[in-house]
Order: sequence, then structure tokens, then C-alpha cells
Amino acid sequence: MGAQNGKDLLVKVDMNGGGLFETVAGLRATRVSFNAETVDVTSLESQGGWRELLSGAGVKSAAISGSGVFKDANTDERARQLFFDGEMPDFQVIIPDFGVVEGPFQVTAIEYAGSHNGEATYEMSLASAGALTFTAL
Repeated sequence: MGAQNGKDLLVKVDMNGGGLFETVAGLRATRVSFNAETVDVTSLESQGGWRELLSGAGVKSAAISGSGVFKDANTDERARQLFFDGEMPDFQVIIPDFGVVEGPFQVTAIEYAGSHNGEATYEMSLASAGALTFTAL
């Protein structure tokens, strides 16, 4: 994978529960991280005393965070409502020249900020809430 334009890393939210995905408006910076917990199965019989991990075990999770400018668009309203209602719709993360990650996420934090002589900004954090799928591009 060669160098990519950061603006091509997109976060999209299902607007109506029917697969109508729209890019979250106003994002300037986006980050996605994948995690897998390890299960240590080291014993006295482990070769040379080296730690051993159980393959395929442990909890997998993903987190998305982003920050941007407040646009007062439909996606802003949808994100706010998801937070207050505790809903967990499908989101898509498009990673250029890599693939698309899709599945349920919960909006775990929304922060708004603004200064007297600047634009209104927001930060948003999401946590995976179920099985994710990956489709290579």
C-alpha cells in the first residue's frame, strides 16, 4: 500500500437502519484501531520458559475516533441522536487501497468546542458493538 491522502479515510453511518450510508460530515481527522486480547497458556512445559498464546482466542475490538468542524448536517444530528438513544447502528470505515470495515458501533463520546474567534469543532469516539466484516478493495 503506497502513500494515501488522509481525506480518503472515511467514516460513514447508516442513516436509517436500511443500509443508506453517508459520510460523517465535517471530519478533518480520523483514526481507526483494531485490538485483540491475548490468552496466555504458558505452563511449566513451555519450551525455554517462553510465553505461549492461544491462537484465535481473546476478545477482538475496534475503535474509531474523529474530529472536525461542526456542519449542522444530517449526519451530525444522527450521531447526536445515536449517543442519546444508545443505539448501535452499522458504520463503515473506508480505508483507501486496503478495504472497508463494516459493523455495529456505539457512539461512546461526543465533545463540542469553540473559541470566540474560531469555528465550532467536535470530537467523536465509537466502540465496536458486535462482529465486524472486512471487504478488501
